[in-house]
Amino acid sequence: MNKDGINLKPTPAPGLPLWRLLLGTLLFLWGSWMLRRSVVIVYHSPGTDLNANAHTNSKPRCPQVDPLFPSKSSAELDDMQTYLESDAFRSVAIERLSGAVQIPTQSYDDMDDVGDDPRWEIFFNFAEYLEETFPLVHASLELEKVNTHGLLYTWIGEDKSLKPNLLMAHQDVVPVPDSTAKSWTHPPFSGHFDGKFVWGRGASDCKNQLIGILSAVEALLSANFKPRRTLILSFGFDEEVSGGRGAARLAEHLVSKLGHNSVAAIVDEGAVNLENWGADFALPGVAEKGYIDVDIVVRMPGGHSSIPPEHNGIGVASELITMIEGSPYEPQLNDENPYLDLLSCGAEYAPKFPKKLSKLLDKRSTKSRTCSKKHKKDTLALEAAKAGPAVKYLFTTSVAVDIISGGVKTNALPERTVITVNHRINVGSSSSVVEAHITSLAARVAQKYNLKLHAFNGTESPSSITLSHRSTVLEPAPITPTSLHLSSNSSRSTPFSILSGTTRALYGKDLLVSPGIMTGNTDTKYYWDLSEHIFRYGPGWDKEQKGLGNIHTVDEKMGVQAHVDTTRWMWSWIRNMDEAEL
Repeated sequence: MNKDGINLKPTPAPGLPLWRLLLGTLLFLWGSWMLRRSVVIVYHSPGTDLNANAHTNSKPRCPQVDPLFPSKSSAELDDMQTYLESDAFRSVAIERLSGAVQIPTQSYDDMDDVGDDPRWEIFFNFAEYLEETFPLVHASLELEKVNTHGLLYTWIGEDKSLKPNLLMAHQDVVPVPDSTAKSWTHPPFSGHFDGKFVWGRGASDCKNQLIGILSAVEALLSANFKPRRTLILSFGFDEEVSGGRGAARLAEHLVSKLGHNSVAAIVDEGAVNLENWGADFALPGVAEKGYIDVDIVVRMPGGHSSIPPEHNGIGVASELITMIEGSPYEPQLNDENPYLDLLSCGAEYAPKFPKKLSKLLDKRSTKSRTCSKKHKKDTLALEAAKAGPAVKYLFTTSVAVDIISGGVKTNALPERTVITVNHRINVGSSSSVVEAHITSLAARVAQKYNLKLHAFNGTESPSSITLSHRSTVLEPAPITPTSLHLSSNSSRSTPFSILSGTTRALYGKDLLVSPGIMTGNTDTKYYWDLSEHIFRYGPGWDKEQKGLGNIHTVDEKMGVQAHVDTTRWMWSWIRNMDEAEL
């Protein structure tokens, strides 16, 4: 009995002998010990995976859809499908792309408005070429010309309740400087075909996509295809100079005509297919980084250069540049960054996916990262960034000092030195973060040299450092949803699942589809109000063509197989979207 008067000795049940009670207790304790021992043995047994069932039943990190082929067909559609796979069509495709490249639709940064600058006149020639090359498109689709050279085609569908499908490309190309023209293997506007590639400016950026789209629509018209869902083709003409006169006006027109969130899906130029970690991936861009150019003006007293101060304007500006380059942004994989999806996809399927990345990916906890109040280094991002700059800047804000000017004479001290610093803003960050970072650096230099700091307030004065940004500020793009089914109704597909199925139907199940991200910006930046389902994707794939086909540089070219497959992908995408219940 304890101090509280409770009897601690066991009391036999009435009528039950004490020896039987003790024996039963011993048997129970022995059985419990053996059961525990057997569990411990199973837990430590080599070769036994207790997580096997959990892994099997767990949701895949990178779900893949089955190849998606159009279900509605006809003899005419089947015949056209066969034709698109033939050598005869290959020859037509080469001729069409070559002809398009031969028209030098160059856009320049210093161009005046349409109608005021004669350099826009060449786009009339290109529009005439398209009309001659695609007669059925121009006979059957409604064509609106926005700001003279913006081409907007509409193929009215039978079911007006369905949101339209929108395909994009741009007509203009990066200029070819006279100083580099002779460096080309084949003349830059020759459209030369060497048996494998079509050479010339615009061959891969992005007249191939424009011609591929129109070729697919021309083929569908030839096969008497009648769309349920309206199809819109929107072709800007100044993407290479930010799209303000072309895509911006086209998007504005479409929003006024159709309304906000009125388009089912948008596909524009963008990311491509590639091999990585021993696997093949399609990486349709579902996000774009942001953009901000910061102009820095350093004002310091002038005077004769024979009596220089210890530090003049150019010297102080150089110190600030060194500080900017010496304070780069760290890699940071925000939970919304599509590159995180690619890492998950690689860990699940790619045979050569790095073990260290896989371990860091497993350790990553969204909850702990979200709840943490202290800034911590992103070890997963830091490890992934070791793959090189092309990968690193998919999840890192980039900083590049691109332009500098100062001084007008060898014997006069510079009074005004101007620097332009370009930033591509990481997903999860913002222009305000960039402004705050560069302001803190400029403040240190301003204090050191007793200069006044004007940070983004629109003022400038002598003996000062002024920071400002241009009107081209762009926040990171909204992330396109990448779920395969609507959460409210699993029988309904999403545009991302249609895109995935269309792509795997063309290239096979060995191709993995994972969300991608763009370091640069496309014309889609003006189309955010039209749809939340925006994909930046170049579906043509030629494994013999390395990289992006030398876009923006000497010897730009496009593999013919990739170009043909662009048409075939567009052909299937239009039909699959037409049948889709979204």
